[in-house]
Amino acid sequence: MTIRHDGHGVLAHVRSVPGIRAAKSYRRAWLPKDLVAGVVLTTLLVPQGMAYAELAGLPAITGLYTSMLCLLGYAVFGPSRILVLGPDSSLGPMIAATVLPLVAADGDPDRAVALASMLAVMVAAIMILASVAKLGFIADLISKPTMIGYMNGLALTILVGQLPKLLGFDVDADNLIGECAGLVRMVADGATVPAAAAVGLGGIALILFLQRFLPKVPAVLVMVVLAIAAATFFDLAERGVGLVGVLPEGFPPFTVPDVRPSDLAPLLAGALGIALVSLADTISNASAFAARTGQEVRGNQEMSGVGAANLAAAFFQGFPVSSSGSRTAVAERAGARSQLTGVVGAGLIALMLVLAPGLFRNLPQPALAAVVITASLSLADVPGAVRLWRQRRTEFLLCFAAFAGVALLGVLPGIAIAVGLSVLNVFRRAWWPYDTVLGRVPGLEGYHDVRSYPGAGRLPGLVIYRFDAPLFFANAKTFRDEVRRLAAADPRPGWIVVAAEPMTDVDTTAADILEDLDESLNAAGVHLVFAELKDPVRRKIERYGLTRTIDPRHFFPTVEAAVAAFRLRTGAEWTAPGPDGATGPPPTGPK
Repeated sequence: MTIRHDGHGVLAHVRSVPGIRAAKSYRRAWLPKDLVAGVVLTTLLVPQGMAYAELAGLPAITGLYTSMLCLLGYAVFGPSRILVLGPDSSLGPMIAATVLPLVAADGDPDRAVALASMLAVMVAAIMILASVAKLGFIADLISKPTMIGYMNGLALTILVGQLPKLLGFDVDADNLIGECAGLVRMVADGATVPAAAAVGLGGIALILFLQRFLPKVPAVLVMVVLAIAAATFFDLAERGVGLVGVLPEGFPPFTVPDVRPSDLAPLLAGALGIALVSLADTISNASAFAARTGQEVRGNQEMSGVGAANLAAAFFQGFPVSSSGSRTAVAERAGARSQLTGVVGAGLIALMLVLAPGLFRNLPQPALAAVVITASLSLADVPGAVRLWRQRRTEFLLCFAAFAGVALLGVLPGIAIAVGLSVLNVFRRAWWPYDTVLGRVPGLEGYHDVRSYPGAGRLPGLVIYRFDAPLFFANAKTFRDEVRRLAAADPRPGWIVVAAEPMTDVDTTAADILEDLDESLNAAGVHLVFAELKDPVRRKIERYGLTRTIDPRHFFPTVEAAVAAFRLRTGAEWTAPGPDGATGPPPTGPK
């Protein structure tokens, strides 16, 4: 019985693999569409794979190896039917920033490939462990304003870094300012290769034109074919234009990345940033395309799928990958129905490497730079930054700080700054939450913010105060100081009713501060009263022993009940709303 049970258990695990489930539910009618979509997708995978490999500081062939293996890995373990993974423009600079400093001494491309492959292993491990621990929410660590700033900075970094290649020369610099200065200096010195500039700038113009006016035409493929034709017909190599050359023939060998122990720490730091960006991209793209196809997004399975894709690429001389919104959109428009589209794409790349490795030997390097630059333009969201400036200046400042972090310090410090700013912004909002005084508005039920309704009536001797956050160590003193200010008004209120519905928690530090606050208020003849406190929070207050000082009778289920009790006790009547607001202490200032 045990053996049979174990066999059934293994079989159940095999059946639960997304690729196995997809194969069992595959419809024969999908096959022609997946085959056509795979062919169309390949026309984008090949030039982008080579371009993004060089963006990462690696040989162009590694981009094709990576594209093949990650597509196969995700097809087996990825939950999305049509999401396409591969080398990505947003990860390229992060990979380069991690790997290139470690190979700067000897510039050995084989060592660079080994480091990038180990980086992919680490990204895979992080993704798979995060999936097991159900940590998909980590993608939310970067807020939208900081992500906009980060992506704008990344787009500028890629653009400036690719311009020398586009113009036919090299710039040796370690940061954006140095690259800008070197670019200007080389152009001023006449280092621009006219033929290279013509190919590169013409390639950018052609891609942008086709994407804008003929979106169904494969713009990148058209540009690449024309660039190869121009290089062949006009003998651009003799005019100083660099060419890709003949690619290594055949399928990549299985290779275990061999790196030095001293390399592991810097690689891990880069892997954490890459994993975070890849996760955020994947969840975002998966959600967008799942909404169109009626699928459900499985965040933890997506992490496993991305982890498997990275692991597959890592052992065949590949580098870290992410999902691609543009390539997924191409596959979707071409009629893709399943991950067979990606499998077809991987198979066609393999056939090209086996049968026609010289197919792209005359592809100009400036054409690859044009591919990367047009991709970087899609990363930028300048209108989003402008909208933040108009709508909320504090969010714009976060956006600009993330942009400046990437542009001035580099992509890896930039992602750390983006995450740090997002977390600090959450902490800032919890530290200084919105709070206000409430009053009664004629014709409206309940009690309302006196900032929105300056003429709201109030009961003499009663203040209704709302604090819109859980009460914890960081903001408890802010709460205490505001309550003391309200209690010190002239005339002094008898009750301060805390509309506590937004208070989802009270920690021990806040409880101690509440106890001292209640004792000082009682000494001044003011009672601290709570209304609408959630039952779990009320139980915590009782467990902390706060009911020793706060009268248990001063906890009410609703604000209305607290107001009714105060009126019954004092006989107070509502003041008539006036042009300058109701009587009582003034509302608190905005936080």
